[in-house]
Amino acid sequence: LGELTASHVSPESVQLEWSVPEGTFDSFTVQYKDAQGQPQALPVDAGSRTVTVPGLSPSRRYKFNLYGLWGRKRLGPVSTDAVTGESCCLHYPCPQTALEPEEEPPSEPRLGELTASHVTPDSVQLEWSVPEGTFDSFTVQYKDAQGQPQALPVDAGSRTVTVPGLSPSHPYKFDLYGVWKQKRLGPISTDAVTGDSEHFLPTAAPAPAEEKPPSEPRLGELTASHVTPDSVQLEWSVPEGTFDSFTVQYKDAQGQPQALPVDAGSRTVTVP
Repeated sequence: LGELTASHVSPESVQLEWSVPEGTFDSFTVQYKDAQGQPQALPVDAGSRTVTVPGLSPSRRYKFNLYGLWGRKRLGPVSTDAVTGESCCLHYPCPQTALEPEEEPPSEPRLGELTASHVTPDSVQLEWSVPEGTFDSFTVQYKDAQGQPQALPVDAGSRTVTVPGLSPSHPYKFDLYGVWKQKRLGPISTDAVTGDSEHFLPTAAPAPAEEKPPSEPRLGELTASHVTPDSVQLEWSVPEGTFDSFTVQYKDAQGQPQALPVDAGSRTVTVP
């Protein structure tokens, strides 16, 4: 890894740029702490040498650490500090940028309504609409049962997502943001209360409940291997059936819950 620099600083975002003098990495990860002191991680593909970190707070100092992933190793970090601009600067731009806000609104996409459906004791399915334009991606934000903020990234083509790992009989507020041209638009919000675990199962008909287990997939054993000072490789088996995807959950050194999504075909993952 070469030098990491911060450029194009605004009240709510910072663009980072870096170099790779030698070799090639499999991917990169930018780590920093948000305004609430919660650690955040932003994955970046191998071919990129720049990324914009969105959703920051105005007039705040941030430290950004960039790691390069190569094989099963995490190399680095290289670091840089940046102070976001004052929010008042948005109202007094230079003459060149003053023209941009007047040109953007016609093509700016718009979020519609956010609704919650298919509520279970440990998950909520969210659905939304986009009446105008197209977004680059979406982000669902909420607080878990311990009050810790969580963020769930969603691709541009989706209009529905299931939020897993919730607690029974707990009220949640979900905020959906649309990301467009490095801007975060929104949010639109909805509330939902997860189901009661004691009363959820009886609502299903007895006959279908007896028929499901034979086709339900089964997880085998989970083992840890290739342990290094800053990573652990996990391996598991699926003796029966197939899963749609997997999720690895753990708490980091600061006690903050982390979630690592894994695709359906994988049977191993490295936690960096």
